[in-house]
Amino acid sequence: MSFVVFTDGSANLPAKMSEGITILPCSYMLNGTEIVYEGDVEAFDAHSFYEGLKNGDKVKTSLLNTHLFMEHFRPVLENGQDLVYIAMAAGISGTYNAAMNAADELMEEFPDRFIHIVDSKGCGFGSGILAIKAAKLSREGKSCKEAAQILDDAVPHACQYFTVDDLNFLKNTGRVSGVTASIGTILNIKPILFGDSTGHIISCSKVRGRKNAISAIAAKYSEKRMETEDNIVCISHGDCYDDAVKLSELVKEVNPKAEITICQHEPFSGAHVGPGMLGLFFWGKER
Repeated sequence: MSFVVFTDGSANLPAKMSEGITILPCSYMLNGTEIVYEGDVEAFDAHSFYEGLKNGDKVKTSLLNTHLFMEHFRPVLENGQDLVYIAMAAGISGTYNAAMNAADELMEEFPDRFIHIVDSKGCGFGSGILAIKAAKLSREGKSCKEAAQILDDAVPHACQYFTVDDLNFLKNTGRVSGVTASIGTILNIKPILFGDSTGHIISCSKVRGRKNAISAIAAKYSEKRMETEDNIVCISHGDCYDDAVKLSELVKEVNPKAEITICQHEPFSGAHVGPGMLGLFFWGKER
């Protein structure tokens, strides 16, 4: 590895996809008790987590702080290596700025080393596929500075489209109004959401019913996907595996070469989108 790659638990990476990637832990409060999520989504009891949300569990997330980054980055620099950190969108979390603060301070202390913080403009697999790309560049022997430019150029192509089953979770985080959530619930309206060019989550369309929402996400894949050798497609879900399988089948109809990974959606951002979240992540022509 020519440089060290970091991301954090919000990148949603299962162990089989995290080769060459150091995953920093995320913490959250569950009914007043701190839970440290180490980042292996396969070891996460998603069913209990999302059932708890349905039953009224209160989850509060917090950003990764500058001290945590200093603690993990410094040994790498002392070892004479450069590093890249793939951060969740600055538009939805202060984690990116905390990492930047750590990088600025450490590069003064280690002027011969190079640190690059990537604003993924996304979360979940939206960060994860960039971390996978970073690890591949490191294995190929790219310098950290070369990789930094390649990764920044790749950010606008890291597409992420998703829907939610209960608009009230988005209401609680200020993404939709209480009136919109109430009307949407009554009329069975499902938003199709995506991470835009600034990293904010916005709605690109609304459909009626879950089946139509799944089809609409697959249609976005057909519209946006990029012809490339990298056919990685990731699907994450808030404890709705059957819907994830249906979405994967529709993706395969569009692109039989798609290399699809399905797994539960991690808890850090899962608390904000709620049970029934269904997301599709892939390389596209544009967001």
